[in-house]
Amino acid sequence: MSETRLERDSMGEMVVPADALYGAQTARAQENFPISGYRFPRPFLRALGMIKERAARVNMELGLLDSERAMAVMEAAEEVVRGELDRHFVLDIFQTGSGTSTNMNANEVIANRAIQLEGWEGDRTIHPNDHVNLGQSSNDVIPSAIHIAAAVEIRHSLIPALFALQEALGEKAEAFADIIKIGRTHLQDATPIRLGQVFSGYARQVALANRRLETALEGLMELPLGGTAVGTGINTHPQFAGRVITGLAEVTGLPFREASNHFEAQGGKDAVVYASGALKTCASALFKISNDIRFLGSGPRCGLGELILPSVQPGSSIMPGKVNPVMAESLMQVCAQVVGNDAAITLGGLSGNFELNVMMPLLAHNLLESIALLSSGVTQFTRRCVQDLQADRAHCEATVEKSLAMVTSLAPVIGYDRAAQIAKKAHESGRTVREVAREEQVLDEAELERLLDPQPMTAPGIPGKKG
Repeated sequence: MSETRLERDSMGEMVVPADALYGAQTARAQENFPISGYRFPRPFLRALGMIKERAARVNMELGLLDSERAMAVMEAAEEVVRGELDRHFVLDIFQTGSGTSTNMNANEVIANRAIQLEGWEGDRTIHPNDHVNLGQSSNDVIPSAIHIAAAVEIRHSLIPALFALQEALGEKAEAFADIIKIGRTHLQDATPIRLGQVFSGYARQVALANRRLETALEGLMELPLGGTAVGTGINTHPQFAGRVITGLAEVTGLPFREASNHFEAQGGKDAVVYASGALKTCASALFKISNDIRFLGSGPRCGLGELILPSVQPGSSIMPGKVNPVMAESLMQVCAQVVGNDAAITLGGLSGNFELNVMMPLLAHNLLESIALLSSGVTQFTRRCVQDLQADRAHCEATVEKSLAMVTSLAPVIGYDRAAQIAKKAHESGRTVREVAREEQVLDEAELERLLDPQPMTAPGIPGKKG
């Protein structure tokens, strides 16, 4: 049987594992919320540690916390930042809606670790509330940690991953610039398009996704620190929040600032909902791109077959030699999860009741999961699919000649109705538009060749009009 110790909080005693750094409040919450097994992710715990470290430093500078305690708290909080104490953060995501349990988990872990570091016993102690949580409330710490963690991960993980994908797609746009293929609308043949133009569209979608994320970052830069319980700032020094946030901006390299209105910042979590919306929009774009590439690579003999996707693993347990578009499918599943996360975040954002949102752990979990999934999914899709994509030039060009949509360039000269008749006859007879038009002598051969040249069809202009 493992050794235990007794810890006490305002509600009484709790049994805690002897080697645990958390205390009675964490143990009580652990009993209350054995819900999912989901834990706060590393970026959130890192942000929480940074807040506690900077709070101790500023409280020392303001003369509110003696230097010995402050230095010990700062050292312990740095261990939280580095991930050295993660095993002591034991609480489920689905807990008190303010995240108070996890804030107290952090306070207890840091307090007990600081005592260990100093070797203090007896009356010389560090209190989780009085010292580690000095000038703070769960109601301003937890939303601040969400903003910090999300902003750091978007800036340093997701945006670079998307930029690398944008560059890879741009490189393919250049490589495929002279390959003409048939376009498709409503899943039906349409007029010719260059494969490079298709990929330029994909690259632009990703670039715009990054731009939207940059806009979302602006809202995340406002931190609720300093509002304490309901936004009024009770029990905190007037300079506390500004100085802590300045320090957080320095350590992260991001322009965090104090919320211009603490009542908005704590009563609502619109910046988180907005950021999730940008992530969902990004996921929508990525789903379209990866699904297009999946279909364009379908085959290899009986599908569209215009792209040749890299073979990364066997595709079937029963069909030898089959290779599937697994990297595209992986990213599509990531995108679907992000859309689902956004739905949960939207519902969480609705729960700003009076002066506090009460679904903040849910918001943190889903927002940070979406960022992490997109960052990893995009990176793998770029490296293991897009960078090694090839085009089947001969197949692309062969299908252009077969398309009934080639008749579009004849319509300005011979009229829509006559062109439609040619397309219908070509379809019924299994011949090409060129063959039927030549048989019916709708135009002389030179003019017919000029109008049915697919290259001019991929640029603005009226094919039947010269000059």
